[in-house]
Amino acid sequence: MSDASASPPAFWAARAWVGDGIVDRVRVTAAPDGTITSVVTGVDAATDDIRLSGVVYPGAVNAHSHAFHRLLRGRTHDGGGSFWTWRELMYREAGRLEPESYERVATAVYAEMVASGFTSVAEFHYAHHRPDGARYAEPHAMERALARAAVAAGIRLTLLDTCYLAGGFGVELSPEQARFGDGSVGSWLERSSRLRESMADEFDPRFVTVAAALHSVRAVPVAALSVVASELDPTIPLHMHVSEQPAENEDCVRATGLTPVGLLQRAGLLSPRFSAVHATHLSDDDVELLGASGTTVVMCPTTEADLGDGIGPARALRDAGAVIALGTDQHAVVDPLLETRALEHGERLGSGRRGRFSPGELMQAMTSGGSASVGRQTGSLAAGQPLDLIEVDPRSARTAGSDPGQLMLTGTASDVATVVVAGRVVARDGRHATLGDTGSLLQRAMDEMS
Repeated sequence: MSDASASPPAFWAARAWVGDGIVDRVRVTAAPDGTITSVVTGVDAATDDIRLSGVVYPGAVNAHSHAFHRLLRGRTHDGGGSFWTWRELMYREAGRLEPESYERVATAVYAEMVASGFTSVAEFHYAHHRPDGARYAEPHAMERALARAAVAAGIRLTLLDTCYLAGGFGVELSPEQARFGDGSVGSWLERSSRLRESMADEFDPRFVTVAAALHSVRAVPVAALSVVASELDPTIPLHMHVSEQPAENEDCVRATGLTPVGLLQRAGLLSPRFSAVHATHLSDDDVELLGASGTTVVMCPTTEADLGDGIGPARALRDAGAVIALGTDQHAVVDPLLETRALEHGERLGSGRRGRFSPGELMQAMTSGGSASVGRQTGSLAAGQPLDLIEVDPRSARTAGSDPGQLMLTGTASDVATVVVAGRVVARDGRHATLGDTGSLLQRAMDEMS
């Protein structure tokens, strides 16, 4: 990553989102480690400042990613189908991954994220072992590949080491799922603990950390949930796919008498460190439980639309006390502005009303709402925060005439002019500063998978 011994340049923005809205003439300075030391408004630029003439927002947080799913974009739409038929294609791609190829693919995907405006990502990772389930000689080969990819792309990575033990309630893992499993929850806890220690020794924790995930109530036996609640370090962020599909809810109620959210509450897993991904099909009681526990709900609107999952109750969850964050999941779209807009549009389509979320609430969902999910403070321009920011062009064909505080409702990743991570420029005008054109990078990675 960047040289931490030299102070990053200071940045001056004509307009920037600071606190609760847009302010003019903002100068931001940072310490050598990329932490903001001062944010001063209403001032002119100093001679050596990097000047940003557009509108500056905090860096976007991608709170849910499966990097290899990017291999499926634009290749799953023939013949209709459902989430479950899409999943069969996903298993096929998962079975082709090896550490070297996954590193190339993930590097390209993370570079695409960076160029679009994401500065942090939570990677929900479960392809741990060889396709047949055998262990690699280097036990963390796949995880290290993802970490190296993130470092090369210049994005902050929270690697969510995922527990995946079953193919359904009372169902063994299928051959396609063999590489995901660790045999038991105890084995997963041990491997995950060793992984955290290993990664901490090898990678700068400002840019790579290891957290945890449970794949879903279908994939983690009921008895294992309470083991995780009691034995996983409570300071470690914990994610889980929750109620993405009605069939998941039906299976859970049939097996346990509870909804997935109710089951997680009984196991003691709901808390501010917990991120429920999707949470699309919830009862009123589920919404209240998630809100009362301060859980983060990571919604992935473009994926949920692409897969036909449905529209989750985002406004109701926010009103109940849940924190809303956003993720790109299967990367049908990698664009923080479009993802944010899709959150609002889903609410409008579901309710028949406009303005369901204020611009400030949308900005929080795009940025600081993901802080608990990635396990670090991020997503705001303030002293003590990481100097991660994006500059959006307010004069494009899409954004011209827009209120500077509402560009998330008009702009796209094509309007992201500059991306800064830890005080260093990592992308300009859709091109990665060190890796170049992200489309070419993605195509080469995919060609090499053939």
